[in-house]
Amino acid sequence: MRIPGDFSKIIGVYNKNKKIEKANNIQGVEGKKDTISISSQAKDYQLALKAVRQVPDIREEKVREMEQKYSSGTYNISSEDVADKIVSKFLDKKV
Repeated sequence: MRIPGDFSKIIGVYNKNKKIEKANNIQGVEGKKDTISISSQAKDYQLALKAVRQVPDIREEKVREMEQKYSSGTYNISSEDVADKIVSKFLDKKV
């Protein structure tokens, strides 16, 4: 298929549109600053989390008490209590 015409003129028209100058002066345009706001619920959560982190993971007095009972031979647990704990843990995981 042959298209008649001068292709250099057609290409020249397309090349004229490519020459776009950069805008140097932009007046009245100001950038907005980013802001952040923390809700009161999030602040309460942060405060509670900080308090929890300050509490020790191991209760030393409880550990000492258990060590004394175990070393003196007075640490006794009934088999019914053990069975009850096992059953309750099993049922909690199933639900």
